[in-house]
Amino acid sequence: MNQAVVAKNVSVILGGSVMAISGISLELTEGRTTGFIGPSGAGKTTLIRSIVGRTHLSSGEISIFGKPAGSPELRSQMSYMTQELSVYSDLTVRENLEYFATMCGIKKHNVKNEVRRILREVELEDKESSLVRNLSGGQKQRASLSVALLGKPKLMVLDEPTIGLDPVLREKLWKLFHSLTKQGTTLIISSHSMDEATRCDDLVLIRSGKLLSHSTPDDLMKQTNSRSIEESFLKLVGDSE
Repeated sequence: MNQAVVAKNVSVILGGSVMAISGISLELTEGRTTGFIGPSGAGKTTLIRSIVGRTHLSSGEISIFGKPAGSPELRSQMSYMTQELSVYSDLTVRENLEYFATMCGIKKHNVKNEVRRILREVELEDKESSLVRNLSGGQKQRASLSVALLGKPKLMVLDEPTIGLDPVLREKLWKLFHSLTKQGTTLIISSHSMDEATRCDDLVLIRSGKLLSHSTPDDLMKQTNSRSIEESFLKLVGDSE
């Protein structure tokens, strides 16, 4: 199978002295959901920003679909949802989607159908005329996610996309994520929740900027003789100290 992301010995030093990630190498296969799992401050966001080309690498290299991370040619092939609100609060949900659809290069005559499709997928059809600033926290989160879905990108990089969502909506979004991978989309989803790890095809466990493990959830539990991802993580942390 083809590789969507290849990272070779990647390190990032922030502020000239803080080693955010150290010597990480990994390969992510196309059409799978990979969870970047680890506690807050582990380096997940720095690694994600490196993959989407928004962080300068201190050493190493990253390629996306065979091109260097950050290449202009990749802009139409990937999307990035940050932890921060990535839509305009003074526009309605629909206005945001129409604006970003235009920015993504979607043809004008296709925008209406594309917006309708995405509103349905994130279940915001009843809020399409609401200003983003008047939405609840979970609705704002879905509004940000809706922008990342525009244009059906080959790679979606989602930083904590389900944080603050209720269990029912979280379940629905994971069904959406799984349907996207079945269509060939590659997903990178970061989370500090070990409960969500079992929903991923592959797991990248990170702590203190270092890669602890990269495997499927089942293989990880077998390798560590554990009954849960959390137990596996704790054993790996103990082994690394």
